[in-house]
Amino acid sequence: MPTPTKGPRLGGGPAHERLMLANLAAALFEHKRITTTVTKAKRLKPYAERLVTFAKRGDLASRRRVLGLISNKGVVHELFTDIAQAVENRDGGYTRITKIGNRKGDNAPMAVIELVLEPVSAKQAVVAEATQAAAKAAPAAEEAPAEAEVAETEAAEAKYAGSKPATADNVAPEGFEVKGNEDSMKFHVPGSRWYDATVAEVWFDSAESAEAAGFAPAGGEAAQAVEAE
Repeated sequence: MPTPTKGPRLGGGPAHERLMLANLAAALFEHKRITTTVTKAKRLKPYAERLVTFAKRGDLASRRRVLGLISNKGVVHELFTDIAQAVENRDGGYTRITKIGNRKGDNAPMAVIELVLEPVSAKQAVVAEATQAAAKAAPAAEEAPAEAEVAETEAAEAKYAGSKPATADNVAPEGFEVKGNEDSMKFHVPGSRWYDATVAEVWFDSAESAEAAGFAPAGGEAAQAVEAE
């Protein structure tokens, strides 16, 4: 007789073993806990948990597969409704085995195998809640006001007080008409001799702001003042 793939065989043959496991699983799903030998409990555990996995899927194909093993439709219905819903948040470990000592008479080691229907532990619930909160917060962070981002970018790019960064089209931003040249550290006020020919590398709101940033008037203060008038 061929030996089983895992553990000692229950009953006289493979067909008998399948019937015994199916009957034990049906009793477990019906009563939620049963007392049996340690050997049978260890063989029943993966068998029953596989059926619970089918029940969590909940589709017609899974129900038919379980009905092919357990003929009691009432037990199968309870498995797919009550038990599957109770272990919905569990990723495994649907049964628990507790040894209770040896049986009187033949001294066989006995155990209680039961379904784990308690809610998920508080630690696991906190982790799940934190994960959901993080997932909800991510879209909100992405939808931050564009104006705040623009203001933050401009503040980071502005090197000097009362200034704005250069523009690609060399058009003065509103309120910032003084051109600054960082290579020469000179500034040009509107109407000065080189104003139109100068490409601004930084815009200032006034000559005072340019001087405070360390820029000097192109051609001297007198030249700028004369040209600006």
